[in-house]
Amino acid sequence: MEKRGWWAVGLFFPLVTFLIAGEVFFLMLLSASATNINRADNFTFGKLPALATFQYSTKAPQISHYVIAGDARPLLLRKYLEYYHSPLAPYASYIFNTSQKMGLDYRLLVAIAQQESNLCKKAPPQSYNCWGWGIYGHKVTRFHSYPEAIQAVARGLKKDYLDKGLTSPEEIMARYTPPSKGSWAFGVNQFMKELATGQWH
Repeated sequence: MEKRGWWAVGLFFPLVTFLIAGEVFFLMLLSASATNINRADNFTFGKLPALATFQYSTKAPQISHYVIAGDARPLLLRKYLEYYHSPLAPYASYIFNTSQKMGLDYRLLVAIAQQESNLCKKAPPQSYNCWGWGIYGHKVTRFHSYPEAIQAVARGLKKDYLDKGLTSPEEIMARYTPPSKGSWAFGVNQFMKELATGQWH
């Protein structure tokens, strides 16, 4: 019995040491993961991976649940539009999805709307035309709704600009609004930069 007891004690200490080392290693992995998730300078726009959400207690960290993070760009557009109290805010996802479908930069429609109408706040009444699309002097192109306008402008930008090799604000400006002498492209570039960095406050 005594020999058998000493054998069990001799096995107990190495086993406990191994388990403690494994737990320390696991805690280090969790800490590194949480640091990477919480660091703001790691944030990039686009497809985000699945993130583990951690809950900490005085005992040990535990993984409580997983959040599948989607594309952050529609949320970014909505926050921007809400900040400026734009009537386009409820259509942020629609703007993003339409832009993706047409192959447009996701920021372009919002940046042009900002430049042309202060995000629809200075658009012709009852026109839903926030982009100055087809407006020449007293001629005003009107739409029945914001979704109709978003579709028409996105389709026109693709067909009459992108498909013809006019992709930068400067190239688009030369046809979109030639008399602006650079101010239109400067504004659109500035608003696109704000959307890319998330710094517009």
